[in-house]
Amino acid sequence: MEDAFVLLITDRPDLRRTLARGIDLVMPCRTVSAWPEGGARPALVVIDLPAAGADAVRADTALTPTLVLERDAARRRPTSPILKTLPAATRREAILADAFAMIEVAIARTRVLDARSAAATTIVSEIFDSAALGAPFQPSEIDRGTEIVLAAVSEVGIGDWLATVWRHDAGVYQHTLGVAGYAAAFGGRVGLSRADRHRLTKAALLHDIGKARIPVEILNKPGRLTAEEMRLMRRHPEIGAGLLDAQGGFDPAIVEVVRHHHEKLDGTGYPAGLRDGAITDLVRIVAICDVFSALTERRTYRDSVAAPEALATMEGMKGHLDRALMQAFAPVALGRAVEVV
Repeated sequence: MEDAFVLLITDRPDLRRTLARGIDLVMPCRTVSAWPEGGARPALVVIDLPAAGADAVRADTALTPTLVLERDAARRRPTSPILKTLPAATRREAILADAFAMIEVAIARTRVLDARSAAATTIVSEIFDSAALGAPFQPSEIDRGTEIVLAAVSEVGIGDWLATVWRHDAGVYQHTLGVAGYAAAFGGRVGLSRADRHRLTKAALLHDIGKARIPVEILNKPGRLTAEEMRLMRRHPEIGAGLLDAQGGFDPAIVEVVRHHHEKLDGTGYPAGLRDGAITDLVRIVAICDVFSALTERRTYRDSVAAPEALATMEGMKGHLDRALMQAFAPVALGRAVEVV
């Protein structure tokens, strides 16, 4: 686990020194007195704070392996494979033993996540290859890729999923898996049913397949497209929807997403210039995930934009995106923990 670290959050200097020295023997340990906003996510969080402070940190680490040193003897937190609780007075050796065991859990989770990312990337590359060659899509593989993304985001959260995807992939596949990840997290955030989360994530996974028929030199051009290049690029939604229609058997709502994810509420989008109620909620959600993912990804011609700045940019796109859905999406965009049932 390259660059992995344990985050020890404590307001007790003596414990900070003794625990950090022990944890450092197994994995680098960073010590702070409060949860840091932004930055890399730790492999394990050890919380040694009063109850209110511990609860606040847990709100941000719900999907991260966490060891809580509980100062309230009467408090009984639910435990799980990624959440353990010990009395704050526990001996240092016993705390370290549990911390080491949870580091092993974190390492195992990372290995599983790496495997899922590799499998999802392979599936997406095969989908794009089929689109480029005019070969039939394999619906069972598309569903498997969808379930991989849903499972990963459910178990580790959108932040860790994106970090893994960005480590192992680049370009259009990275964008596809990022948009699908945001869609999965958004569906969990707003409480969609299991079937609706699958449909939303599947639509996101397929939204850009038309780009398989766009020349690579246009897709990867490190600069502004010419008018003719832009005309070709703007054909990808109709191309993708046409490929799905030609094969048949795809949910019409998903085909709608592929065809219309660049429409805007004020009618200035493409390819059809749809307005307001003519744009379905599924299309609106994927459009938000698509724009946010594009802004926050590093491209050959620009650096990535931080999440708060990307959200501010999107808020300024008056008449383009659904404002109510944008408000619901903000916690996902800012990386707050989203637990999916």
